[in-house]
Amino acid sequence: MTTVSTLAPWLGGALVAGGVAVAASRRRELMVRWCAWAVGVPLITAAFWCGRPGAAAVALVAGVVAAMEFGGLMRLGRVDRVVLAGAVAGVVLAAWLAPGQVLRAAAIGALAVAAVPLLEGDTEHGAHRAAFGVFGLAWLSALAALVPLGADGLALFVAVSVADIAAYFAGRALGGPGLSPLSPAKRWSGTLAGAAAGLGVLALLSAQTWPMAVAVAVGGPAGDLLESMVKRGARAKDAGSWLPGSGGLLDRIDSLLVALAVLLVLS
Repeated sequence: MTTVSTLAPWLGGALVAGGVAVAASRRRELMVRWCAWAVGVPLITAAFWCGRPGAAAVALVAGVVAAMEFGGLMRLGRVDRVVLAGAVAGVVLAAWLAPGQVLRAAAIGALAVAAVPLLEGDTEHGAHRAAFGVFGLAWLSALAALVPLGADGLALFVAVSVADIAAYFAGRALGGPGLSPLSPAKRWSGTLAGAAAGLGVLALLSAQTWPMAVAVAVGGPAGDLLESMVKRGARAKDAGSWLPGSGGLLDRIDSLLVALAVLLVLS
């Protein structure tokens, strides 16, 4: 059984090994990204160590920040962003405090998001605001799955993150056919290498079940492409600029979001 205590040594070792590799590369952007990981990984691991309340706190903070970033990408107004963030937070809190009411919380959130342009009588952009708000709620609410998953959710996050990194370097090194017009820099070679790396991480962490494997190998790349589609529609390179080496938080958790959704469907 996967527990946070069994994951912690592997995460610490991966940070050290990554630090050595980054130092050897002497690439500033990689060093900046590793520093962000060196701060974030211990904090997230400590939160998951606290059980469901800690996992809920991680999902809550990530959901609110990602909702504000998504609202910025879609050029939604401040009220729309705040209501969307509140709706995502409501779903996460329901997953923690009232698991049987998650669907009701999601439905209430969708109605609240759609009600903002409706009550304002926005005839010009109302449909745009409501559609993107409901889409954002459905997309980001997958974070609520971290609460019941616990250590498995942490293992999934680690696996998709390693898969992303491996796909980036393998794709650049191996080349070959492109994966999708949505992300011209991504290659099938990188995606397959990333999937193999992610599955290897699951095996090392004793978390390799077939739903987890499909979530990493299929859900992770799909999540990356989904955010690429959203950013291309918004004509933006990144969802934010505050997270060193990653742009915004949404750029860091895009693969995790769809991986979580796939895992929920298959479990």
